[in-house]
Amino acid sequence: MYALILAMLLPFYSAVSDLTVKVSGCKTQKGQLYIALYDNKDLFPIFGKQLRGEIVPLSKGKQFTFKKLRHKTYAIAVFHDLNSNGVLDKNAFGIPVEPYGFSRNARNTFSAPSFGQASFTHFKTQTISITVR
Repeated sequence: MYALILAMLLPFYSAVSDLTVKVSGCKTQKGQLYIALYDNKDLFPIFGKQLRGEIVPLSKGKQFTFKKLRHKTYAIAVFHDLNSNGVLDKNAFGIPVEPYGFSRNARNTFSAPSFGQASFTHFKTQTISITVR
């Protein structure tokens, strides 16, 4: 009996929904935004190792929606690629010279935040805001 009820209700329960990322703090419309979505703490925040990533030209806006994203824990890293060269430029000491940010606006002084500091649980259609600086 319970199995029948569960089978009838399962189509109405969705384990996926959309996640919109809005980025603020861009001081210029030049370049593009790199938005990287992670679900693995060991790979965060290595660009190129993300679960899903998007390049958003600033001429098209400062937000992106990940469609039909599974409900689980994620973290996001964003950087404003000012010169559109496809990498987060750094100075001789390894300090980024292009604006960047993370979900939950997590920030550390001398390193990137951990996955735990930037992570959030995605369980419904939602919008998160990230400030780059």
